[in-house]
Amino acid sequence: MEKSLAHGTRADLSPLAVATIIVLTLLWGFNYVTIKVSNEAISPVFASAVRSVIASICGILYCMRTRQKLFHKDVMLVHGMVVGLLFGLEFACIYFGLLYTDAARSVVFVYLSPFIVAVGAHFFLKGDRLTLQKVFGLVLAFGGMVTVFQGKPKGSGANMLFGDILQIMAAFLWAATTLYIKKFMATKIHPINTFLYQLVFSIPILFAVSLILEPQWISTFTLKAGVSLFYQSVIVAFASYFVWFKLIHDFPVSRLSSFTFFTPVFGVLFGVLFMGEELTVSLMVGLPLVCVGILFVNWKKEN
Repeated sequence: MEKSLAHGTRADLSPLAVATIIVLTLLWGFNYVTIKVSNEAISPVFASAVRSVIASICGILYCMRTRQKLFHKDVMLVHGMVVGLLFGLEFACIYFGLLYTDAARSVVFVYLSPFIVAVGAHFFLKGDRLTLQKVFGLVLAFGGMVTVFQGKPKGSGANMLFGDILQIMAAFLWAATTLYIKKFMATKIHPINTFLYQLVFSIPILFAVSLILEPQWISTFTLKAGVSLFYQSVIVAFASYFVWFKLIHDFPVSRLSSFTFFTPVFGVLFGVLFMGEELTVSLMVGLPLVCVGILFVNWKKEN
């Protein structure tokens, strides 16, 4: 795998790669449920900060074992700080927003990010212009977002709107992170460095936000909350993200990206199955629209 990171990409996805990305999207979808669980015992932004700390330690240990450079001493370090800031604010919005909105709704809003990237790429990146197909996808995805946004569950609280807005903000921050990495870092550093920069430099941001917004970090710590935090930190933030970066280096992103649309599907299903969240009509209509819209935006015809 390490050799392939330095020598281009393969044209087609192998069966193992397809199976791997589907497993990743399943893990990412279930992550929204585990955040809801840990929020019951640990303040959300503090939990996100702890997650970054644990995943960073895992990444640093990996670098030490493989003798990979930890940090740069040039402008790449500055870019890494910017990425960490965006990444930290993104997850602060996700974790804090899940106090007020359902996991099922959250995953739909956050996965609006790819179509935001498509618009940003048109203006900020070379060779990635908007087409009629992409515009059609944007319209579908936006229609799906509006549909989900208008239809609230019967048991929704008065602050669900606030939680929804935070998830949409997280989508914009995720898109900004992606665009920034593509423009300034993608072809210049090893993926483990981008991975570490996001985590390490997000830590002070998350702790600062937690100090301001959260007077109590831990209420009643439980085994269930601990297992949830372990899942978010080691399984998702370290292992799954690192595997994803490796896949990006080994295979065409245009082929990989279509599989990420399973994530909101899994997120909604897990929210309904494990959290007892209501599967509203607007969610059932809006979710397919968002997924199909983002698929149109990202789909590239092979030559």
